[in-house]
Amino acid sequence: MGPLIILGTLNVANNILLESSLTFLGLGIDPLIPSWGGMLADGRNYIQTAPWVTIFPGLAIMLTVLGLNLLGDWLRDRLDPLGRTR
Repeated sequence: MGPLIILGTLNVANNILLESSLTFLGLGIDPLIPSWGGMLADGRNYIQTAPWVTIFPGLAIMLTVLGLNLLGDWLRDRLDPLGRTR
């Protein structure tokens, strides 16, 4: 059960990156649906005058994916009794 939980957290992070990158390129979900990739794409036009329009969605993506990866790593350490050294 442990490897499935870890794989799930890593797949969620991967899917967030995939959805946001495809939406940024215009190949993802409908532009009327709010998405971090859509927010990044909309902020491209305003990067010189209002950089926070792209900085905050980019930070949200980065922190979410980093948090999920750290959660998966922590779960791997906690659920793997053979890899633990003391």
